[in-house]
Amino acid sequence: MPTKGRRVLVTGGTGSLGGALVHRMLVDDSLLPETITVFSRGEARQDEMRHRYLDAAFNRDSELRARGSRVLRFRIGDTRDYSAVTQSVREADIVIHAAGLKQVPTCEEHPLEAVLTNVLGANNIIRAVLEQDAVPEVVVAISTDKACEPVNAMGMSKALMERLFVAASTRAVRTRLACVRYGNVLASRGSVIPLFRKQIANGGPVTLTDREMTRFLVPMATAVNAVLATIEQARPGETFVPMSPSSRIADIASLMVGDRSIEVMATGTRPGEKVHETLISLEESRRTAKRADYLVILPPSAARPPQREHAAPVGPVTSNDRPLAVGELEAYLRNNEILTDTESPI
Repeated sequence: MPTKGRRVLVTGGTGSLGGALVHRMLVDDSLLPETITVFSRGEARQDEMRHRYLDAAFNRDSELRARGSRVLRFRIGDTRDYSAVTQSVREADIVIHAAGLKQVPTCEEHPLEAVLTNVLGANNIIRAVLEQDAVPEVVVAISTDKACEPVNAMGMSKALMERLFVAASTRAVRTRLACVRYGNVLASRGSVIPLFRKQIANGGPVTLTDREMTRFLVPMATAVNAVLATIEQARPGETFVPMSPSSRIADIASLMVGDRSIEVMATGTRPGEKVHETLISLEESRRTAKRADYLVILPPSAARPPQREHAAPVGPVTSNDRPLAVGELEAYLRNNEILTDTESPI
C-alpha cells in the first residue's frame, strides 16, 4: 500500500481531511507509515490531536496509543515559511499538501491571504523539491471543484496551485507531483451540514443562499481513498477526480429539517459564490481518462489519453447535470450516516 513503512508529511494535518488521513493511516495495518508528521500552524488543534491519540484519559485503545506514540510527530509551522517547509519536506518520502485557506467568504474578503497561503505556500513545497536536496517519492496537492472555471479568490488561488504543480511535474526528476480535486466533503468543518444541524438545534431558521444551488457531495472516506489512490497511481502532472453525485442544497436542508416546524430561508447568493460547480471543464474533458472510480485529468502536455484507457465523455462535468432526486439523496445521506433517525425525511 502507498504509505506503508514510509515517512509521511501531512500539511494542514489537523484539518478535516488531514485529520481523517492521519486516522486512516494509524488504524489501517496495511497503510501504517514509519512516521506521520502533522505540519500545521494550529497549536490548539495539534494539542487536541495529541490528546486524542496519546492520552489514556481521552483514548482507551492501548494499541492505537502505542502506534501514535511510535509514529506521530507534530510540527508547528506555516507553509508560507520556506525554511520550515524545506526542513519538513526533506524528512518525508510522501507529502500530502492539505493546508490551505478554504472558506470562500474569507478568501473574498482577504484575497491576498489566499494567494500567500494557497499559491505561495504551495510553491514553497515545490521549491523544496526542485531547489533543495529534498527528494520525496510523491507530493499530492489537495484541490477543489472551485478551482475549475473559478469565479472567486479561493478557487482562483487553488487553480494557480494546480497549475504550479502540473508545471513543476515536468522538472521534478525524482519526485512525482500530482493533484486530487473533489467537491464538498460531507459534514467537514465549515460545510453546510454542521451549520444546518446547529440551526435546527436552535430552532431555526435554516439558511441557504439560493434554492437552486447544487453541489457535488463527497463522503470523507471517498476523499481519503482518492488521496491514497493518487499517491499510488498518479503519473506526473495528473489530477485525480473521484466520481461523486451532486444534489440541491435545498433538498439537504429539507431532509434534515424533516417534519419540524422550522423555516428554510434563502438569504441570497454571497459574493464569489457559484450557483452550480464544475468538476471538470470542457477543455479538461478532452484530455480526461477513466481509471476505475476516478476521472484523471492528464496534463496539457499529453495530447490524448493513452490508448489502453477509456476517454471520458466530452463535455463539462457540472453539479446541475443530474442532481440526486430527493429519495436518492435521502438514501445517500443515510448510507453515509449524515441523516439519522432523529432527522425525519420529508
